[in-house]
Amino acid sequence: MTAAPGTLLIEAARRAGIEIPAFCYYPGLSLQAACRMCLVEIEKAPKLQTACTVPVSEGMVVRTNTPKVHDARRSMLEFLLTNHPLDCPVCDKGGECELQDMVFRYGASFSRFREEKRHTDEEKWSPVVYYDGPRCILCYRCVRVCNEGMDVSALAIVNRGGRTLIGPNAGGHLDCEQCGMCIDICPVGALTSGSYRHQARPWELHYVPTICTHCGDGCKTTLSVRNNRVLRGNNRDQSGINGEFLCIKGRYAFDFLHHPERLTQPLVRQEGKLVPATWAQALRAVAARFRQLLEQGSAFGIIGSNHAGNETAYLLQKFARAGLRTNNIDHHRTADYAALIAALARSGVRPADRLAGSRDLLTARAVLLIGNNPTEQHPLLAWNMRTNVRLNKGRLYVVNHRAIKLERQATATLRIEEGRAGALLDFLAGQTTAGQPPALQPWNEFRDRLRAESDLLVVFGDEIKGDGIARLVAFGNTLGGVTRYIALGDYNNSRGASDMGLLPGSLPGYAPVEDAVVRARFEAEWNVTLPPGPGLALDEMIAAAGDGRLGALYVVGANPLKRYNLNAGSSFLVVQDMFLTETARQADVVLPAAAVYEVNGTVTNTCGELQRIRQALGTNGPRADLEIIGLIAKETGISLGPVGSEEVFDEIRRLVNGYNVAMAGLAAGEAVPTAPADGRDASLGRPDLVHSSGDTLFTSGTLGQYSDMLEAVRRH
Repeated sequence: MTAAPGTLLIEAARRAGIEIPAFCYYPGLSLQAACRMCLVEIEKAPKLQTACTVPVSEGMVVRTNTPKVHDARRSMLEFLLTNHPLDCPVCDKGGECELQDMVFRYGASFSRFREEKRHTDEEKWSPVVYYDGPRCILCYRCVRVCNEGMDVSALAIVNRGGRTLIGPNAGGHLDCEQCGMCIDICPVGALTSGSYRHQARPWELHYVPTICTHCGDGCKTTLSVRNNRVLRGNNRDQSGINGEFLCIKGRYAFDFLHHPERLTQPLVRQEGKLVPATWAQALRAVAARFRQLLEQGSAFGIIGSNHAGNETAYLLQKFARAGLRTNNIDHHRTADYAALIAALARSGVRPADRLAGSRDLLTARAVLLIGNNPTEQHPLLAWNMRTNVRLNKGRLYVVNHRAIKLERQATATLRIEEGRAGALLDFLAGQTTAGQPPALQPWNEFRDRLRAESDLLVVFGDEIKGDGIARLVAFGNTLGGVTRYIALGDYNNSRGASDMGLLPGSLPGYAPVEDAVVRARFEAEWNVTLPPGPGLALDEMIAAAGDGRLGALYVVGANPLKRYNLNAGSSFLVVQDMFLTETARQADVVLPAAAVYEVNGTVTNTCGELQRIRQALGTNGPRADLEIIGLIAKETGISLGPVGSEEVFDEIRRLVNGYNVAMAGLAAGEAVPTAPADGRDASLGRPDLVHSSGDTLFTSGTLGQYSDMLEAVRRH
C-alpha cells in the first residue's frame, strides 16, 4: 500500500480498511501513546511499536494481528481493568463503550490482580458534566480536546501514579464553555451527560440526524429520541460540516421542546383576554378578518422568522405577495446578505465564486475577522479558525473594538473604537477620513500585513453593512489571489430567510420587486399580478400597525415587540409561535407552531450552505408553519397550490436563483452550497435594520429563555 510521507501508521492502516485499536489516539490532537492498545509488529524492530506515533516509511512491513500483538493488547486491557469497576449494567456508556468492545474482542475475561479496587466518589463538575474517576482509563482525550481543540484548558491531570485522575482546573467545578466535547470524546463512561445520564440505553433510542436550530453555523446534530422525547444530541459519527464539534446549544439546548410553557392549543382574545380555542375556531377567526380587510382594501404587514425553514419563509412571502397583495414583509436581519451579494456582482465577479463555505476556514491561508465574537456567536466557525491555525499554520487577523478569545490565535490584532469600522475600511482602501485615529502606525502595519497576503478569506459581523460592504469588497479586489467572504448572521436560517425573499424590496433570490423579467416569472408561476413597489420594513410595519395604517399584522416565529413598542388594539394581530412571547401576549389570535426539530425541510446557514432538516418528534397540538399558512390561505379563499415541504422545495429549486442544487448530496445529508447568480440590482435599503442579537454561548434569542439547561449553566 502507499501513503503520503509523514502519515502515521495508524491512519495509513485505517484508510486501507485495517483497524488498529486505540483509546488515547484521536485525529487532530497531539500524540499521547498512553494506552498502548495500538501496538503492532514492525519488521526489524526489536519490540512492539505504537502505531499512533510511528510514521510510515518506504518498504516498511507491519503486522497488525499476530498472536504476539493479540496477547499484548489483552494484557493492556487487563491493566486498564485493574481499578475499572465492572458496572456495565448501570454505566451510561454501556452498549457504546470502546473499552467494552475491546474486552469482548480480545477476551480479557479474568484478572490476576486480587487487590481491592480503588474507589473515588462521582463528582458533578457542572450541570452538564459528571465525572466517575474509577471508570477513567487515563487516555487524556478530554484534556487534549479541551486544551488544544477548544483552547479552554478547563481540565488537567491530578495526582500521579496509580492515583492519577482527571480534574477541573477551577477547583471543584468546570469553568469553561460547557460544550460537552469531553463527554463525547471519552471512550468509556468516566464522563457522562447531565441531561442524558440514567435515561436510556442506546439500543432503545431512535436516532434522527438534523440541523441545530440555534446559531447560524448549521451544525449537524443527531437527536436521540425515546417515547417522543429528545434525550440527547451529539454528532459522534462526525458527519456534517461540523465533524466531531458541537457547542452547548447543539448538544444540550433541545429541551425547549418539552418546556411546560410550550403552546399546545390556539388562543383567541375574548373580552380582552386570550382564551383557549379549537383550531377550527382560531382559523375561522383569522380568515374572516383577513377576508374583510381584503374586501376593504386594507394593508397587511407580514413579519417572518429566521428560525423556520426555507419552505416556510418562501411560502410566507408567497402568501403575502400573491394572496394578501402586499410587499410589506420583513424579518429580523442579522447580516446584510443582500449588500454582500450586490457588492460582489457589481465588482464584476460571480458572487458564488467569492462566497466561502464553513470548511474553507479550515484551510484558508489567511483569515481576516472584522467584528463579531465567533467564539460566542459562531462556535463552529471559531473552532475551524483555531484548528486552521493549530494544524495548518493559517494566519488569523482580528479587528475588533473589544478583546475576544480568538486573539490568542491571531497573527495580528487591531483594536478600533466601537463604530469606527467604516473609517478602517476607508483607510484600507487608501482614503482619508475624519474617523481615522491620529496615530496611524498600528493601522499602517496592519494594512501592510494584509496587502502581503494572497487568497484572503474575510469574515465580518453586523459592524459592516450597506455601502461598507461595497468598500470592503473593493479593498479585497486589490489583494492578490481570490478574496472570499463570509457574512455572519445569527440564527439557523437567517441567510435562508433573506434568500427566500423575506425582504420588502426583494423577491426570492434578491431580485428587486421592480425587476420586470423576474417579476414576470413569478407571476406566471403563481398566476397572479404582484403588488408594485417596495413595501414597509419591519420597524415601519410596527409603527403603521400601531397607528392603524395596517389592517392586520401577521407574525410568524418572530418576537419584534421585545425590541419595538406597539399600541395594542390598533391592528388585528396574529402570532404563530411556540411560546407566549412578548408579541404573542398582545395578539388577537395565537397559533401554536411546531419547532424545527418537529418538521421536515431545509435551512441555509450563514455561509450559504443548504442542508436538510428532518422531523424527530411528532406533535400533539402544535402544527407545522407550512400547514398553518396553508390552512389560513384556504380558509381565506386564497390558492397557494401544494403546501407540503417537498412540493414547496421543488418550487424553490425552479424559481429561486442559486437553489437549483443537486438533490443527491442533499438527500445524503451533505451541506450543498447555494450559488446566487447575480444580485447587482438587489435592494440595499435600510442597513440600519441589520443588527445582531449579540447572543452568547448560553443564550439563543427567545428559544434560550425556554431552555432549562442553558439557564442552569448560565447560573452555574
